Amino acid sequence: MRRWIMLALGTAAQTAACAFVYGIPYLADELRDRERLTLTQVGLLVACPTAGLVLALYLWGAAADRWGERVVIALGLGAAGGALAGAAWGAHGMVALGGLLVLAGAAGASVYSASGRLVMGWFSAGERGLAMGIRQTSTPLGMGVAALSMPPLAGAHGLTGAFGFLAVLCCAIAVLVGVFAADPARPETAVGKPAPNPYRGSNVLWRIHGSAALLVVPQFTAGAFALVLLVDVRGWTPVHAGQLIALAQGLGAVSRIVVGRWSDRVGNRLRPMRQLAVLTAAVVAAAALTTAFPSPVTPVLLVTAIALTASTNGLSFTSTAERAGPAWSGRALGVHNTGQNLTAAVVPPAMAALISATAYWPGFALAAAVAGVSALVVPVPRRAATPRTARPRRTISA
Repeated sequence: MRRWIMLALGTAAQTAACAFVYGIPYLADELRDRERLTLTQVGLLVACPTAGLVLALYLWGAAADRWGERVVIALGLGAAGGALAGAAWGAHGMVALGGLLVLAGAAGASVYSASGRLVMGWFSAGERGLAMGIRQTSTPLGMGVAALSMPPLAGAHGLTGAFGFLAVLCCAIAVLVGVFAADPARPETAVGKPAPNPYRGSNVLWRIHGSAALLVVPQFTAGAFALVLLVDVRGWTPVHAGQLIALAQGLGAVSRIVVGRWSDRVGNRLRPMRQLAVLTAAVVAAAALTTAFPSPVTPVLLVTAIALTASTNGLSFTSTAERAGPAWSGRALGVHNTGQNLTAAVVPPAMAALISATAYWPGFALAAAVAGVSALVVPVPRRAATPRTARPRRTISA
């Protein structure tokens, strides 16, 4: 029972962090109308939490390796709440607001690096896929919280109400983590002896990081452009297109849980990850084809693409932590998160430029090709051929 409480706390902390990291776009109208900011200035503010996040992920991971998950999550999320409170009640002007959002993102990076460690440490190998899949639903949950709360709070109470809510949410969960969370037991080598660096003498972790970062390309291409594609190509209204995308995001959250459980049952994270990367390439390529030659199945393929591209996230995190081991998992997850967030920051503007210069289908075709490359990069283990009397050893193939 206790491990499920730890999972709930880790998921709640990650949800709160995602709510403010991805919640600024929902304040765009407030920032433009009342704060008199241009669209370019709003775009810069949207990028501020992610910029702080990327800068601090590895450092928080190292802190979690050294001092444990509970302290790191509670301190970091509490500091993020303090920065958001400053944005709500003390910020004046774009520079001050942007600086506080960078600080909030940097503090919230503690959750990204440490909550995965907390979950991994409390669950056995046969349950980790399911547990990490549940934890990874925090991204769509956080986006949902922001989408439901930010516009009405900003409309009724301005930025003070919106940022104030996020500050209270972060601080409340920080207190819950500080009071009720407990660090999982660590092997002796993680506590008193230096553990070997898992990056030395092997490229497996780098290949996991690389394949996961590549899979961000189809994920963010489908997630960022499906709505406008439906409006521009299929003639849907923004409201109806938004409802379909919300359904797709919900299916994406479910897919993470289902795929995590699948990896537990087969006892392997990377082989399902490669299989899903191949399937992602096929589905996104089909979406590109039906966009180039308009078809009534385009909305179905877009929903499938959004749900499917989210499914591998938990597998890559789980395999990273398992490969790194308890003494290095915080730093390894920090590196993993950094690669994914850097890719996520680049994909929307790069794809927007490509689509603006050509059409939607080349963007989706490129995303499908990148998913295919990712499938080749995933380091799938296989058993070497050995006599029956010998114990099989695991090797890594491309």
